[in-house]
Amino acid sequence: MNKKILIAGAIFGVLAVALGAFGAHGLKGLISLEAQQTFETGVRYQMYHAILLLIVGQTSYLSNRSKNSTYYFLVFGMVFFSGSIYALATNDLTSFDFKTIALLTPLGGLLLIASWLIMLFNFFKIKQDK
Repeated sequence: MNKKILIAGAIFGVLAVALGAFGAHGLKGLISLEAQQTFETGVRYQMYHAILLLIVGQTSYLSNRSKNSTYYFLVFGMVFFSGSIYALATNDLTSFDFKTIALLTPLGGLLLIASWLIMLFNFFKIKQDK
């Protein structure tokens, strides 16, 4: 389980760096400044949560069940949240109207929030050293 989480964290981290570079250089002049900033928001949230996956994969403070739930919520949350933001920001470059998938953004955000809440509840259950 931990290996899978760590690999996913590294993959999402690599993709965040690549997409960030693409957004900063490849999309310059192709989409508006506002759309570039929106794209960057997707990259930023993806990187934050990629790093979180690396932490989740290493921590002993979460049960395997909680790690598994957190993993799936983070992966689907990043795909839905950041992925829909990337699509919406580059909407003018394609013939497909990505506004039809705009509801994926808040769903992804809810999944990301849920992953943080799973961790929070687990941290409250930790017995304090005396």
